[in-house]
Amino acid sequence: MVVRDEVRLLHALGPLPAEDDDSVDDARFEDVDRLFRAIERPVTEDEARLLLECFGPDNCFGLSWALMHLIESSPVHPVTVEPPPGSNLWVETLWLRHRNGLERRKS
Repeated sequence: MVVRDEVRLLHALGPLPAEDDDSVDDARFEDVDRLFRAIERPVTEDEARLLLECFGPDNCFGLSWALMHLIESSPVHPVTVEPPPGSNLWVETLWLRHRNGLERRKS
């Protein structure tokens, strides 16, 4: 498994917090932001799969979009089968983007 330290550290912080989570302090967002900036693109397939676990329940002030684009920098798409019902919204979004890309290539 090829995973850089910055990705491991971001993963170790756990899922991104919800926007309405008042228990999260600014330092947590600063840590996430610092680690995002330290990760050079593209990420490896292993890193992309690990980063899937970092999605939280909502947009997290735009961080979820940044995470999705980071994951999509992988040369291999990490979500190639439809996630089961009740999966994280962001994982479902990655699946839809992958599926739509496949459909466009067929046209």
